[in-house]
Formats: sequence, structure tokens, C-alpha cells
Amino acid sequence: MKLPAMIPIRQTFQTSPLLDIPKEVAAEIARIKPERIIAAGQSVAITVGSRGIANLSVIVAETIRQLRKIGAQPFIVPAMGSHGGATAEGQKKILAHYDITAKTMGVPVKSSMEVVKVAATGDGIPVYLDKNAAGADHIVVVNRVKLHTDFQGEIESGLVKMMAIGLGKQKGADRYHNAIVRLGHYRVLVSVAREILKHGKVAFGIALVENQREETEIIRAVAAADIEKTERELLIKAKQLFPTIPLNPIDLLIVDWMGKEISGTGMDQKVIGRSVIPYHNPLSQPVIMRIFVRDLTPASGGNAIAIGNADFTTRRLVDKIDYHATYMNAITSSCPEAVRIPIYFDSDRRAIEAALKTVGEVAPEEARVVHIASTLHLEKMNISEALLREAESMEGISVTGPPRPMKFDDRGNLISDLE
Repeated sequence: MKLPAMIPIRQTFQTSPLLDIPKEVAAEIARIKPERIIAAGQSVAITVGSRGIANLSVIVAETIRQLRKIGAQPFIVPAMGSHGGATAEGQKKILAHYDITAKTMGVPVKSSMEVVKVAATGDGIPVYLDKNAAGADHIVVVNRVKLHTDFQGEIESGLVKMMAIGLGKQKGADRYHNAIVRLGHYRVLVSVAREILKHGKVAFGIALVENQREETEIIRAVAAADIEKTERELLIKAKQLFPTIPLNPIDLLIVDWMGKEISGTGMDQKVIGRSVIPYHNPLSQPVIMRIFVRDLTPASGGNAIAIGNADFTTRRLVDKIDYHATYMNAITSSCPEAVRIPIYFDSDRRAIEAALKTVGEVAPEEARVVHIASTLHLEKMNISEALLREAESMEGISVTGPPRPMKFDDRGNLISDLE
């Protein structure tokens, strides 16, 4: 098959990343005067999730240092629902991947899947809290505020979600996702988080916003009473900094990597504009006819949740799937559709040729093809010649090289220059 020639382009992002992360964390925590809430000698559980947050270990370490300055006794709890195969050891391993361990942080990492029921929402949903966090005098919630992959609302993914799904562990995440099928994400997440806040354990939050280059742009310490209001405000900023694929429609999207540290759904559903899960509603562009995802990141630990959003993949990705971790995530989040394995081939070339045979009456070399490293890294892309004129007319897009044929190694796998 004659494949389209590809042209490298670059998106220009206007960003203002923070240059001194520890200084910013220290200043923000000092601003809210934690000593008025936390007494010397009291224990503080610091939540850490499973997402690939920029500067996470630096932010957590400085938070620990500031809590110790006021005489508190901090420790870390993994707050990640069912991730890590829904095991205490699996969740500790995820944190270790981000260089967050008892040794590197200088405090205990207390990992458990046990929860205690602390309340119920107005809809009758039981509210669960990680046992170690529940046993602490206070909780500090640390998370990135960003667009949720599955829905749109005034609050999407951030401190509220971590209080609900993260601190609810597998039992809570399972119960809440079942309720979400009926009641929707926003209603469930906010109602559960409000009950956690009423419980009185949350001292404050550390909210983070990243830019299109995956750099820390905002760090905000937030008093417990202000978490909802502040998260709504920060989500507006996060939307302005959200990277997108500016071309639309697309016949074939080639994605080098999917993974849990890239997105909770492996490939961000708001970037790819689709979800196979009936109750998800990402409401986004572009319209993409076919998606071919090439590989699964090592940091995913074999969790290929939402591989079902792809139409084609490779045997090497399928061979990396940890079915226990993937199925546990899918069942807990009530989305079995997300783990249906698409058509897969032994080589990238065969997958690309098969995909281009299914995009309608268009010659393969004339197809509208976009090649990205991942849905998190969209500064550099390769596009087919059919998209060149459109890209050249767009503000913020520059063409950085001439058309060139797709290159494959001796096994027929695409040689990517996007990493």
C-alpha cells in the first residue's frame, strides 16, 4: 500500500511555568496559616495519587517539610481507588515509580485497601474513607486540577475527585462508579466529597494546574472550606491550558503511547473526542474515524484501561496487558466496554494499512492522518499532506520540515521521531 507522506509541525503554547517549586509550595502553605488548624504532635495523612503529575515528589516533599515545621507528624497514603491491582502493595509500587517512598520522603507510607464508612450522601450512597487517613488527626489532599476525561462540569478532576474516588479506595470507587451510571459524575463526586469535608478531617488542599507542556503552572493551598469554590476557578484556567489536536476531521490518528500516567483512560477522551462507554460524555473534538495505538507505557504496570477506544493496536501492546489490573479497574469503574481489545497485528505497518482500508473512499496516500506521541504531548505532531494547507492557515501552528515517507524498521514497526 502506498502510505501518505508525513510532515512535522509544532504547536506554539503560551505558558508561564513556576521556576521554584519548593518556594511556591512553602509560600502557599504559609499563606493559609496551617498552625491555626494543625497542632504540634498531631498526625497528618497526605494523599498521593497514581497520575503522572509534574514535580509530584518535590511538591510532596516540601509539603512534608512545612508540616514538620509546625510540629506535625505527616505520613503518606496512596489515594488512587482501585489502581495498582487494588492491592496495598501494588499502590505502594505506583508511588515508588514517582520516587515517593518512605526512604525518599522521610515519612511512613501507609498503604491499605481497608476503609471505614463515615457518612452517607443525600442519595443514600455510603461514604468510605481510607482507614489510615480516617485514623489521622488531619488530612491534606494533594492533586492536580484538570479536565476529567469522561464528563463536563463545574468541577471535574481534582481535589474533590481525590476525596471521593481516591480516598474511597476500591470499595468506595466501585460503589461511586455504580452510582455514577445512574446519577452522573458531578452529582456523585461532589456529594461524596462534601460528606468527607463535613467529617472534619481535611485540613487543607494543595491544588496544582499544569500547562500544555506538562509543567507546573499554578500551585494553590486551599483551606477546606474553600475547596469547591477554588477548584471551580482553577478548572477554568486548566481548560485554557488544555492541549488539543487542532485538525478536524481526521481519518486516522496514530498514537505512540497510551498509559495511566498519561490519562485515566490511557488516551484522554477529550483529546481523541470519543468514548465507548455509554454513560461517558466527553463532548469534544476532533472527529476521528480510526485510532491506532502502538504501545503501552511501562508506568502503566500493564493497566490498559480504555484500550477499547482504539480501533487497531499491536500484539506487543496486547502482550503487555496485566488482565487482573485492567479488569479490576474496568469493573470498579463500571466500564467493561473500555477493555475490549481491538484488532491487533504483529507490526505497525500492517495495522496502519488495515486502518486506512476502513476510512471510506479515499486513497491511502490522500488520507487525513495525524501522528502523535500521546494525548498528553501535543506540541510536536506529524501530519499527512492532505492536512498541510489547513495546518498552514492556523495561528500557532508552524511547519518544521518537508514531507517525508513513513519510516519502518526491519520488523515493520514505525520509527517515531516524536519522543
